Amino acid sequence: MRAQAETTEGRELLRLEPLADPGGWPDVRREIFRAQQGGTLAPGELFAVGQALEACQRYKKFFMERRERYPLLGEIGSAIGNFATLEKNIFAAILPGPEVSDHASPALAGIRRRLAGRQQEIKERLEHLIRSPGIRKYLQEPLVTMREGRCVIPVRQEFRAQVPGIVHDQSASGATIFIEPMAVVEANNEIRRLQAAERQEIEKILAALSAQVAAAAEELAVSLNRLGRIDFILAKARYSQALDAQEPEITPGRPFFHFKGARHPLLTGGVVPIDVRLGEDFDTLIITGPNTGGKTVALKTAGLLVLMAQSGLHVPAAGARLGVFGRVFSDIGDEQSIEQSLSTFSAHMKNIVQILAEADAGSLVLLDELGAGTDPVEGAALARAILERLQGKGAKTIATTHYSELKEFAHGRQGMENACVEFDAVSFKPTYRLLTGRPGGSQAFAIALRLGVDAALIARAREFLSKEQAALADLLPELERDRQLAARDREEAGRLKEEARQLKERYLEMEKDLTARRQEIIKKAAQEARYLVRQARREVEEIVREMRARANEEAQAEREKAILEARRKIRHAAEKIPDPEFPAEKGEGEVPAEVRAGQEVYLPGFNQTGWVVAPAGDGQAQVQVGAIKLTLPLREMRIIRREPAAAGRPGEKPAGAGLAAARARDISVNLDLRGRRAGEALLEVEKYLDDAVLAGLPRVYLIHGKGTGALRAAIQEQLKTDRRVKSFRLGEPGEGGAGVTVVELA
Repeated sequence: MRAQAETTEGRELLRLEPLADPGGWPDVRREIFRAQQGGTLAPGELFAVGQALEACQRYKKFFMERRERYPLLGEIGSAIGNFATLEKNIFAAILPGPEVSDHASPALAGIRRRLAGRQQEIKERLEHLIRSPGIRKYLQEPLVTMREGRCVIPVRQEFRAQVPGIVHDQSASGATIFIEPMAVVEANNEIRRLQAAERQEIEKILAALSAQVAAAAEELAVSLNRLGRIDFILAKARYSQALDAQEPEITPGRPFFHFKGARHPLLTGGVVPIDVRLGEDFDTLIITGPNTGGKTVALKTAGLLVLMAQSGLHVPAAGARLGVFGRVFSDIGDEQSIEQSLSTFSAHMKNIVQILAEADAGSLVLLDELGAGTDPVEGAALARAILERLQGKGAKTIATTHYSELKEFAHGRQGMENACVEFDAVSFKPTYRLLTGRPGGSQAFAIALRLGVDAALIARAREFLSKEQAALADLLPELERDRQLAARDREEAGRLKEEARQLKERYLEMEKDLTARRQEIIKKAAQEARYLVRQARREVEEIVREMRARANEEAQAEREKAILEARRKIRHAAEKIPDPEFPAEKGEGEVPAEVRAGQEVYLPGFNQTGWVVAPAGDGQAQVQVGAIKLTLPLREMRIIRREPAAAGRPGEKPAGAGLAAARARDISVNLDLRGRRAGEALLEVEKYLDDAVLAGLPRVYLIHGKGTGALRAAIQEQLKTDRRVKSFRLGEPGEGGAGVTVVELA
């Protein structure tokens, strides 16, 4: 189960981080073993060890950083050793190539500096020598070359005596000899001594590094094994990706398997998946059907998927549940051998004898073409005995056969079940589907006919069947054809039912979407209407302020004209988008047939009450609203069921003139909004400010409480754009502090 979880985790890593592969490393187990035995590793071997150490550090860091996401891989990666010092020492001394670095040790650096100096000195001496007129005429070519590791010059054979020195070689023709001039002999000897010292120092460096590798050999070997385990897990994950496989559900205990949509892992292209199960409600499965129909493939698929699952590999199946089998036995294929004197039958029997001896209740047994290769009657009888013995031992068995006797043997027997690979009785072709619960026919005549056997020959073959056999041979295909046609009709009905269900779901989803959109449109329209109403009210307030400013400067006629213009603007704004909260149709009371002076009426268009100053005729009346007088038609008024106010007496102010004073007496300077929702509170503030302005209050106090601050923020946001407000602030400590907003009115 852990192996399956590791494969799943590896596949998740490849899915989420496809480019984050930490890379590979060389296999240096032999080098580490040799260093552990006291051997000195060559530069190339040490460089390979360094690469492996680098991989250890890389993998350790990679999985430590992702341990929470990939706990199993992180657990393995975190157990890899830390070899940073050894890695640093190796790469400081060994360069790619490989070669030992000049900086491997101070002594080696000094030797190589002296060696380079001597080589340069010899080169300069010889170049000066070959350019001199006294020597140049004796040379075959004016150049310096190497022989036996020493610098020499090519001299013509006849001038050997004119160039003193040591002869190291001559050309194949003998016309040229290579002489080391006496002037550089000692310098060349010094180079040889330095080269010997260089080799000794390099051996010393390699021995020291090999000793360090030997000291870390055991831990390094363990770390390399962990690297190999991670690499193996990632390889399983890549194979799972390639097969489009999935993790099976493994249940320890009783051995069984149930694969849905299983595919043979080696088949490619249009593979037909099969459903196969064993060990749940039956222990023996007899698979029958035509040749080339897929019996053996079904048998192998079941066996391979069991082995894959128990090896920690994901299985190519749509669904997989299984227990754990102790051993898997198989007898598949023809193992006949002339050398061993084995026929087809005897080869099968040799395998089956071993299986019968070793199989037990935890075993899976796969038998292909059981009982074949001998007399059909005896072969079928022997096959039944073998299956009975295996069932008695508790083994889980799958067997393929063509024998009708085995189909009858499995039918109705406790713990045994028939299955067949489907054969299309309409097209006379195999479908490769495995159908559990029914036996199948061999379809020998149909297959032979499809493969080109003469029809007359097939007809003659039918004559050799008994009447019962012939009737059965004709009846089975006909029944199978009817069954397949019925199955196709059921599939078509199921498909149409599914389409209808999807259409219904789509319709309900569209209806839900349209309802939501309708509500959203209505909500948006209401918001826009409220906004326009607020704008209209602000315009009214602006007009009221203008009228107040002009009240002492303009004549009554001009004021009436301005009031009519204000009414026109208000009516125009109301006609553009009706206020959903204050429609005229929802006013209180009834439309009056006539009014009298001093009567209080409600004006729905303004959401205000007013006092009738005097009837104006033609179905109109002059009404005072606060400090404003308006001439309005009676249809825009509503009767208020109260005691009518007395008509003004001579010498007294009209009823409308005292309205502002009455409001000033009745309205409070405090408005308590605590516990209100924001939308409800804003509407109440809007109406309250209307009343406060008409009452002539210079300052009011909006009590909203502290709470979360959401109500205070909403109120102050509205006050910023209200033209009736000169300024506002939070209350002082004696006024309620942050729980109160003090508003100065214009």
